[in-house]
Amino acid sequence: MSPSEQDFDLIVIGGGSGGLAGAFRAASHGAKVAMLEPGALGGTCVNVGCVPKKAMWLAADLAEHLAAARGFGFELPESTPLSWEQLLLRRSCYIENIHAAYRKRLEAAGIVVIPERGSLSSEPGVVHAGTSSWRAPRILLATGGHPLKPDIPGVELGGVSDDFFALTAPPSRIAIVGGGYIGVELASVLQALGSRVSLFVRQSRLLAGFDQEITGKLAESFRQAGIDLHFDCEATALEGKPGAVEAITGDNTRHGPFDRVLFATGRGPNVDGLGLEEAGIVHNKRGQVEVDAWQATSRADVFAVGDVTAQPALTPVAIAAARRLMDRLYGGDTDSRLELPLVPTVVFAHPPIASIGLSEEAAREGHGDAVKVYRADFRPMLQALSDGHRRCLFKLVCVGDDERVIGLHLIGPGSDEILQGFAVAMRKGITRRDLHDTLAIHPTSAEELVLI
Repeated sequence: MSPSEQDFDLIVIGGGSGGLAGAFRAASHGAKVAMLEPGALGGTCVNVGCVPKKAMWLAADLAEHLAAARGFGFELPESTPLSWEQLLLRRSCYIENIHAAYRKRLEAAGIVVIPERGSLSSEPGVVHAGTSSWRAPRILLATGGHPLKPDIPGVELGGVSDDFFALTAPPSRIAIVGGGYIGVELASVLQALGSRVSLFVRQSRLLAGFDQEITGKLAESFRQAGIDLHFDCEATALEGKPGAVEAITGDNTRHGPFDRVLFATGRGPNVDGLGLEEAGIVHNKRGQVEVDAWQATSRADVFAVGDVTAQPALTPVAIAAARRLMDRLYGGDTDSRLELPLVPTVVFAHPPIASIGLSEEAAREGHGDAVKVYRADFRPMLQALSDGHRRCLFKLVCVGDDERVIGLHLIGPGSDEILQGFAVAMRKGITRRDLHDTLAIHPTSAEELVLI
């Protein structure tokens, strides 16, 4: 029997992190699942996001450790060039291994993969692709998102974050437009790997929404690394030709020329051709599908997870939302749903930032004088021994007489790995006293959090 002649319990439109997580979890509960995905499995995260980005971040981190090794006394040449060809080959092999693992798991789970772009129908429970149709009482939308470009003259001279992963060598001079997650991560990686980077930020600070003291520390570190920061500076046009592009900002100042310009100016949901209007699915002005706390859309048979919704655009959020949804729909766990108040997150800059809970600014806005803030500002041991300039700032935001921790913000080497365990503690409602009652592991950077 061909897939087009079959009925399913669940049809998943999209084979990224959220779609795969939902399909695997539903199948584990005995559901008969079909997945429609015309592109590479894993979506943005695996192909042009988290995974290849982390590979490049690790290369940049190794470059920094080479400098530290010289400071320790290792006799290394001052110039240790990176073979981008070898790095990209290893990155590609790693990603292909992920694809192969997905294919193996999908086959073992009995999930039917249809390499087509699915669209909804006005008829409940029906999904179309070309001339074929499939039926299921439930449909999961997990089509993800894509990078956006601003509507400015000469925008075609610039690329987006996806184009970063097509680079075969670091550009000599590159402009990054945008001071959010993606702009910050691209800027620091490229600078560490040999580019001269200019970062244009429309706001007066990096990473709006993060703790301002932490992002100020990041800006300071960026300047020390040689990144040219331009705050309150919006790119209004690009001029020139490929390989020699000038960026014009709001005050008519010309910057450059740059070998490359990359826009990191936001992302939009992948909803074109999805049939939202025909299906009567409510979405916001940005096109994001509106869902309730249970991932339900405005139509009873359709659910949505991940970047196609307005929920935080983080891979673990999409995965968790999909798994909990399937546990409720097929696993009998009637209370299973995503809890969003405490979402740990990491920005893979150099140095990395790790954060969970309220920033100091948000805490004071909500709790006023009941807020107490504690800091540890120090140079980690590796940096001190190698005369490095990296410093750590660890910050606790507490509230009330019992000093319950409502915000935890870290910047510095190792912050990305440290946060995970403390995120568990945060969900349990820890106090500063709980931290003090925990024995420190010495000598580590993490011990500062239980001594702070």
